[in-house]
Amino acid sequence: MSKLLFVDEDNACASQMAEGFARPLAPPGVEVISAGLVRGEIDPLVREVMAEAGQDISAHRPKRLTELGVQQFDIVIVLSARVKEKYPVIQGIHGVVFWDLSDRPQIKSEAELYGFLRSLRREIQRRVTELFTHGYFAALLTLKNNAERILDNLKEGVVAHDVYRRIFFFNRAAEKITGFRREEVFGRDCHRVFPYGFCGGKCSFQETGACIVDNPAAYSLDITTKDGEQKRLEMSVVAMKDNAGEPIGILASYRDQTRVLELEHRLGELQQFSGIIGHDHKMLEVFETIREVAATNVTVLIQGETGTGKELVAAAIHNESLRRVKPFVVVNCGALPEGTLESELFGHVKGAFTGAIRDKKGRFEIADGGTIFLDEVGELSPATQVKLLRVLQEGTFERVGGEKTVKTDIRVISATNRDLREMAAQGKFREDLYYRLCVMPVTLPPLRERRNDIPLLARHFLKLHAPRSDGRDVFLSHRALSALMDYDWPGNIRQLQNAVQFALVKCRQGPIDLEHLPPEITAAHRGRHQSRSFSRPETYGRMSTKLRAEHVSRALEETGGNKVQAARLLGVGRATLYRFLARHNLEPGKTSTTEAQRTQRWNATE
Repeated sequence: MSKLLFVDEDNACASQMAEGFARPLAPPGVEVISAGLVRGEIDPLVREVMAEAGQDISAHRPKRLTELGVQQFDIVIVLSARVKEKYPVIQGIHGVVFWDLSDRPQIKSEAELYGFLRSLRREIQRRVTELFTHGYFAALLTLKNNAERILDNLKEGVVAHDVYRRIFFFNRAAEKITGFRREEVFGRDCHRVFPYGFCGGKCSFQETGACIVDNPAAYSLDITTKDGEQKRLEMSVVAMKDNAGEPIGILASYRDQTRVLELEHRLGELQQFSGIIGHDHKMLEVFETIREVAATNVTVLIQGETGTGKELVAAAIHNESLRRVKPFVVVNCGALPEGTLESELFGHVKGAFTGAIRDKKGRFEIADGGTIFLDEVGELSPATQVKLLRVLQEGTFERVGGEKTVKTDIRVISATNRDLREMAAQGKFREDLYYRLCVMPVTLPPLRERRNDIPLLARHFLKLHAPRSDGRDVFLSHRALSALMDYDWPGNIRQLQNAVQFALVKCRQGPIDLEHLPPEITAAHRGRHQSRSFSRPETYGRMSTKLRAEHVSRALEETGGNKVQAARLLGVGRATLYRFLARHNLEPGKTSTTEAQRTQRWNATE
């Protein structure tokens, strides 16, 4: 069954005429319907004019366009240009034809009205007749079906909606990825179909009618399917515009990357996640934890040394969650004075204290519906800990100096570089609050425990901070990268970023080398290199294809004369060392006094 719709504006006269002529001409299995932008009775004059042409339309039932939903029709023929202005979604639908018949002129008499309606009837009759007898209808239907068949056979999901976010196209892949059938989403606001909208905070029409996409955009996002499953998509979005350049909707295509992401995680090939860079196995575990906790509303305690990126992890949890369209509020509990922290968190009323000249919302009110991130939560005073515990338990609090109870719906993520469990054991932090905050712990490894990520992070910071105006290709030399890999990074990622910025300032041309790095890194590298020259086997045995007397002497001295350990240190077999000693007359009695004394020690320890 195919459906043909004729659309006119308010009085729907033209569409009623078109329906009257189309019904007897339409092939079997084609349903013909007419509609206007508003519902109205059939005009008696139109009924009379159609009767003159042998068409009885008195039994037709006028319909309203918004009640039908144009998405369910195979072919839509628009008879008035004003329909496009009042119902812009019509321009983005497959199988739409615009006849744009002349609108009713200024009519001064009934005779002029009859003349206009008869002229309109003849034009509509001609076009409707040609539509079916010249094969236009069959061709339009074939084109429309072929276009949909092509889009339905794509692996990418394709969805399109108008400026009011009403979905008018949804291909088979979109159905498979989201779990929704097209019949369930056609004509509906995508924000109502999908919780928090299909695109979340990246929606191109956050306010209906106002498009914020001028150029094609691409981004990653997580969606919740009809069955409640979390999926990661790669989305491409482009604004659809009419001939005048005005936005009429959005066309989006997306690919399910959930399994790819899982496979990259298993293979260790994932290099970044939600703005966090790293491919060390410890960071891959952190990425997986973020994905797990983002789908819930549990409180999260992020633990790690200073500079490990705790705020980035908190932001990633928020951005991957359903709360991503709501505020993400950051509070550094250690940076605010104790006297003002409570007011900053919970707000205050006018006159609560000196300087409180007006009511003020606190961070918990501002973050309502979203996420609040409490950094350095171990610095909270005992009084503030009590109020925070109440917020976590009951979701309520009072402003400072106020009596009215304020309700809030927030997710609390906290972070600290201190051991809260130990602080709770010492009575410095409430134990019950600790367990409320630490429903799900996330531990960030220090940079020295994920050295494989140093080259990746260094290249990222180079790309981020390198001057782009001089056209210079900036990169790290082997010596510089070796020094970065060897350093222990007490300041973690933040210190690495500062080191890269320092090197970019020092390096005027060519690659960044060892001398361009901060002094503490070059000093540590040189000190370690010198110590290695006395301890690494390759220093003795692999610097040359032959052993050297000074290397052998130094190795035996370090091992207290133990030839077995010295051979291992030199990277050679014990027999090789013995032959070397004999060949160079380094046996007891053939050496100098000092060497003879050493030889005696060697023999004594074997």
